[in-house]
Amino acid sequence: MKKRLYLGDTEEREGNAFSVIADFEGNEEQLMDIEVDEILPILPLRNMVLFPGVFMPVSVGRKTSMKLVREAEKKSAYIGVVCQKLADTEAPLMEDLHTIGTVGKIIRILEMPDQTTTIILQGVKRMELKEIVDTVPYLKGRVKALEEDIPEKGDKEFHALVEACKDLTIRFIKSSDMFPQDSAFAIKNITNPMFLVDFICTNLPLKKDEKVELLRIDSLRARTYRLLEILNREVQLAEIKESIQMRAREDIDQQQREYFLQQQIKTIQDELGGGGQEQEIEEMRRKAASIKWSAEVRETFIKELDKLERTHPQSPDYSVQLNYLQTMLSLPWGVYTVDNLNLTNAEKTLNKDHYGLEKVKERILEHLAVLKLKGDMKSPIICLYGPPGVGKTSLGRSIAAALKRKYIRMSLGGVHDEAEIRGHRKTYIGAMPGRIIKSLIKAGSSNPVFILDEIDKVSSDRQGDPSSALLEVLDPEQNTTFHDNFLDVDYDLSKVMFIATANNLNTIPGPLLDRMELIEVSGYITEEKIEIARRHLVPKELEANGMKKNDIKIPKNTLEAIIESYTRESGVRELEKKIGKILRKSARQYATDGYFAKQEIKPADLYEFLGAPEYSRDKYQGNEYAGVVTGLAWTAVGGEILFVETSLSRGKGGRLTLTGNLGDVMKESAMLALEYIKAHASLLNLDEDIFDNWNIHVHVPEGAIPKDGPSAGITMATSLASALTQRKVKANLAMTGEITLRGKVLPVGGIKEKILAAKRAGIKDIILSEENRKNIDEIQELYLKGLTFHYVKDVKEVFAIALTNEKVADAIDLSAKKEKTEKKAE
Repeated sequence: MKKRLYLGDTEEREGNAFSVIADFEGNEEQLMDIEVDEILPILPLRNMVLFPGVFMPVSVGRKTSMKLVREAEKKSAYIGVVCQKLADTEAPLMEDLHTIGTVGKIIRILEMPDQTTTIILQGVKRMELKEIVDTVPYLKGRVKALEEDIPEKGDKEFHALVEACKDLTIRFIKSSDMFPQDSAFAIKNITNPMFLVDFICTNLPLKKDEKVELLRIDSLRARTYRLLEILNREVQLAEIKESIQMRAREDIDQQQREYFLQQQIKTIQDELGGGGQEQEIEEMRRKAASIKWSAEVRETFIKELDKLERTHPQSPDYSVQLNYLQTMLSLPWGVYTVDNLNLTNAEKTLNKDHYGLEKVKERILEHLAVLKLKGDMKSPIICLYGPPGVGKTSLGRSIAAALKRKYIRMSLGGVHDEAEIRGHRKTYIGAMPGRIIKSLIKAGSSNPVFILDEIDKVSSDRQGDPSSALLEVLDPEQNTTFHDNFLDVDYDLSKVMFIATANNLNTIPGPLLDRMELIEVSGYITEEKIEIARRHLVPKELEANGMKKNDIKIPKNTLEAIIESYTRESGVRELEKKIGKILRKSARQYATDGYFAKQEIKPADLYEFLGAPEYSRDKYQGNEYAGVVTGLAWTAVGGEILFVETSLSRGKGGRLTLTGNLGDVMKESAMLALEYIKAHASLLNLDEDIFDNWNIHVHVPEGAIPKDGPSAGITMATSLASALTQRKVKANLAMTGEITLRGKVLPVGGIKEKILAAKRAGIKDIILSEENRKNIDEIQELYLKGLTFHYVKDVKEVFAIALTNEKVADAIDLSAKKEKTEKKAE
């Protein structure tokens, strides 16, 4: 037997290069006849498989392996060589080893220059590891030698197979840069078929599991067939890779270079157990299996996921596709919170958080009652409208708490792009879903309380009209299949309780307004503001300023003084600021002196904390003058009393002058009143010539404040009648109502606020349209105490109630003036 060995650089873990190139001449079958012991030392290898007759260098590092190698060399003993299932296992046992291996012999031990030890192993014959019998000082196992089924020497088919394997191996070596230059020459010179097959199996860079599979095959012919299949595959892959490399090398730019590197990384990740992309896709598949989707949605998701799998990670479409799938998985499909249907508890929660607002609370409790009876229903779409600061937005949070639902608030102020509501189509770079879908993802539930804040502030431009996009969202008949452009599948919004808030209904488009249930949240009266401040604002501001509950007390009369003299608003925002200002000044004083100088804030102390009063309420001014009548007005900050003054001056033509910063409607009311009096002069016993010889001037004080509306109609008529007849107006009387040319008195709005303003001003009698009686019935009896209401249908009734028969002290004698004018003319 003659051998030549060529040692190359090798690492124990790789085992994928020609470690020994041997020119073997002799009869390999002689090795098969060697008898081996039943118990052999076992040398475990990492990622390396030894075949019979083949020489292989192995780096030895483990202490147990070193001990085994030294002892086996001294005794010239045979050892069992098997491959570990996992390369990282440091102390392998029976379950960590492949049971098929090779009986081997240590030919030489080499001490390498880098202080490592390399041994040269020669495979002898195949064996099967039955069990591990000892682990100290190294592994010992019971083995069974396996017989080899070798074809006869004259078998031409087998020789043809071997030649085909030899040719494919040479092609593979030439198309790969992993082997030494003379490797192909060494393969050509191997004449022993059995050795050639085992040599190729050992040294070709095949997968470890495939090498173990080859070693397990008893028949050499079958092993050669299987090797041929593997070689065919490897040669094709190597040639494809070489072809790609050749084409890419001609003109490779940065993008192509990155793509190629990514492909190599992907291949490496596949070898190591799958890349990040595959893991992410698999994770999405698992998550999708647990979501309650309709068949249509599930089909869409699977289709889009397959598309993602085919898309390269460096493609711009990949991030868009991934974002889309993650959005679909993040949505709370079929996830609903359980409503708390305890009406008593819900009412208690609403009353605790908000004082007043009875209509809104009643509507929510009605919804709960129906839900309790029916079990399932479409949620209402409510629009709370009213002045700023009355608690429209914060009411939504209380409703969510009462129902035990998730709470979402979406501000629509200044939104002018339709895509904010409906999202962008996912074909665009940077596409994202609309804010409705994003909010539902954030809530994690498909039935939250959804506040659409400031819906009257939505604007439109060239990018679309968001209010039109809201039509689908806020229509109970359509929002079961809400279509977001990004999502591109229908989503059910029917279980969402939408609550819109607005200050002004005039700016909301009609179709959108029609879809919502309107509930007016009117301004608070002084008594309500006092209760809100006492229950909510003062405790909140005490906590915000670092004080305890009993450190500072603000009694009711002080709160009333703040409301009357330092605020003018429908809500309570300004009141909250004033309370905060008082407490901040107290906190500063405590920080300076170490104690609170005033633990109870009295009305007299407000000047010190808040300065001079900013507002003063109008008081009733008496009825000593003819033509001065008290009217009732409603403003954005509540009810007010106003005075309509009429004076007469001599002049031809009977000119009517209107002053006081009046709007067109209010001016028309004055002209209507004058025309009615002219037409019914006999009703007041007026000489018709008065209108030709006297100019009339109507003024409404506080001229800097714009005033408009029809509700001062009867007030102006009464003022004109009083001036023209010089009769006094009934004391402590106020009125409000629209007038027509026929003298009919029409109803007006803001009755509650007007009534409270009249009461504060000391008014005792109030004239209203008969049709406003229903508004008075809705007001609590407490606020009506001390007031007498006169309901009228015609201006004649107003004159009968308002005008007394007593003339003012300095009454103008209109008839005398007339006579003097006539004499002078003669």
